[in-house]
Amino acid sequence: MQIHIQQLKKEYSSVPVLDIPELQIAPGELLGIVGNNGAGKTTMLRLVLDLIMASDGFVEIGQEKVHESNAWKTKTGSFLDEGFLIGFLTPEEYFYFNGEVYGLSAEEVDERLEEYKPLMGDEILGTDKYIRQLSTGNKQKVGIIAAMLVNPSLLLLDEPYNFLDPTSQLIVKNLLHQKNEQRGTTILISSHNINHLAGLCSRVVLLEKGKIIKDIKPGEKDELQEIEEYFNRRAQLPQNS
Repeated sequence: MQIHIQQLKKEYSSVPVLDIPELQIAPGELLGIVGNNGAGKTTMLRLVLDLIMASDGFVEIGQEKVHESNAWKTKTGSFLDEGFLIGFLTPEEYFYFNGEVYGLSAEEVDERLEEYKPLMGDEILGTDKYIRQLSTGNKQKVGIIAAMLVNPSLLLLDEPYNFLDPTSQLIVKNLLHQKNEQRGTTILISSHNINHLAGLCSRVVLLEKGKIIKDIKPGEKDELQEIEEYFNRRAQLPQNS
């Protein structure tokens, strides 16, 4: 699905936290959004999902302004944080509930869950635990799986590698690559860690203080080297006199 961002601004108490004059995301693009804390990554994703109101400008998904239409929602999967989960449900109940919202039967949900068993292991299904009783890492897995399970045309994930062990991180990375390659899913993924974006994203934007200061596209010089150099400069300590 195509995304068009135009003159998008968000302010809190007259303080700007996001200012994107224009951004076009093509169908099937796998866009990485990287930046330090407070750069505006989560704000950008929340505006795309119409979870918060823009101070100015708009976001279009498939030529529909997100704040004026609901049609795009049935084609979109997302997981930004634990607030997307329902703690008093078991993982199975949550998957069935989420599937029903998207028109999937329980049988279809069960069938699709097979693909995600390597990520779940034996710690999520069949444990009789409520989501609120799961470890932080397993809650993260439940949210990611629920977002992918519906086979959306557009997938948004905010820091999906947080709280995951190295094996699970690689599984998620492979799943994202598979969804993008095989289904043409448009994916927006934010991360603090540029290594998680290397070899996965077809394009990476760098946010600083709510503005896009770099837009690295396929085939451009050394791919993520420019962004690595940016963070290396920021990480340098002052010299002692």
